[in-house]
Amino acid sequence: MSKDSWAVAVDVQEATTPSIQLDFSKKVTRVCGPRNIRGDINGNIVPEKNETPDFRAGGDLAEQSLVNKLIRRALVRNRNEVEVLQRDPRSPLYSVKSFEELRLTPELLRGVYNMGFNRPSRIQENALPMMLAQPPQNLIAQSQSGTGKTAAFSLAMLSHVNTENKWTQCLCISPTYELALQIGQVIEQMGTFCPDVKLAYGIRGNRMNRGIKLQEQIVIGTPGTVLDWCTKYKLIDPNKITMFVLDEADVMIATQGHRDQSIRIHRQLTKDCQMLLFSATFEESVWRFAEQVVPDPNIIKLKREEETLDTIKQFYVICNEKEDKFASLCNLYGSLTIAQAMIFCHTRKMASWLASKLITEGHQVALLSGEMEVAQRAAVIERFKNGKEKVLVTTNVCSRGIDVEQVSLVVNFDLPVNMEGMADNETYLHRIGRTGRFGRRGFAVNMVDSDCSMDIVKAIEHHSVYRKISKLDTSNLEEMEKLSI
Repeated sequence: MSKDSWAVAVDVQEATTPSIQLDFSKKVTRVCGPRNIRGDINGNIVPEKNETPDFRAGGDLAEQSLVNKLIRRALVRNRNEVEVLQRDPRSPLYSVKSFEELRLTPELLRGVYNMGFNRPSRIQENALPMMLAQPPQNLIAQSQSGTGKTAAFSLAMLSHVNTENKWTQCLCISPTYELALQIGQVIEQMGTFCPDVKLAYGIRGNRMNRGIKLQEQIVIGTPGTVLDWCTKYKLIDPNKITMFVLDEADVMIATQGHRDQSIRIHRQLTKDCQMLLFSATFEESVWRFAEQVVPDPNIIKLKREEETLDTIKQFYVICNEKEDKFASLCNLYGSLTIAQAMIFCHTRKMASWLASKLITEGHQVALLSGEMEVAQRAAVIERFKNGKEKVLVTTNVCSRGIDVEQVSLVVNFDLPVNMEGMADNETYLHRIGRTGRFGRRGFAVNMVDSDCSMDIVKAIEHHSVYRKISKLDTSNLEEMEKLSI
């Protein structure tokens, strides 16, 4: 996939969106991704003719994030500990255990409870006092979907607004049209009892008259459109923006265009503007970007998920070919009590072949791959979470961020490798992390069909944070009986 491919796709999507006139006093209809759904709800896709690896199953990080948002209607229970690095280590560290401690307006507090939030999540406990502090404090926070991140910065923006001022005060940018609408929906729900707070969507298709300043206090949009509204159309006065939120930073910098547009927006803001940046991952490129955008920040990070893998038993099975792998998989099912399982394949063709074989054996199987539309993928995952299918065969579309409590087995039918064919340690971590959730015991099995595959297992095992990966003979009934999940 080319570096700019998903950004180009977003630009095309937004450019072809019919002109819409949004009534900002009303709720926006929930947007669940593209409307052209292909295939059935279980994702039974015709196999590809070639074996192209599905390295970016799900299309890209932006689509992956949208899928996660669509399937999560409540907070997930996150076992990661939170690390807080304060801008001034001498300052007292504040955290809250209830929303009442934040001294919100009665209307806003009512909106929070109306959304079903009973108490702050781990991220919110530490982030909200910083976001709402006076004088304002800048923040860089690591947070995945489902941890209450969007609700946290939505609450911060709603609290920040001075309803007497009829101009844009809070600006939030997100990588795509759909993600921006998702954020807007949260703000509108939370602000149900704050009728004087108005929201505008800075997305293509929302036509505005040039030179007429917006009166909406909060603007949510994509980088290109928001930049145009600030510079070309003069709809927003950047000097009056007092809170700037940059969501999905790791997705934002995946393309040069979005990264540069975000920086250009940032450069127009005053030095007193409060900066809030959120990212699911913090690779070196994200840190460099964050340092450019957020001066003197407080930092909230999640301790590495690797530290939570003690509940997962890891094994490898020696096989000769895909039929041998399938036989080993059947032996696993014959010996173990498996609530639900996720099986990862390298290509769409292999995933389709395996799903068909499992269905023939009488299993309830869902198939997920990168060629499916966002809404269709969300529907498949939702069915799996609800237990309608017991086996999910997938490429990397489910390797991160999907929490299904009943998954007791993860199988790497094909081992995770990068573009160079080397062990992909990060993807391995995310894959096996789909089991052993919420303190339950899990079981991860790696199928090894060559000397190269064995080298990959050894490389993963030698990666400093992982536990021992033991050999397993699935044809040995006595050995299998010793296992318990």
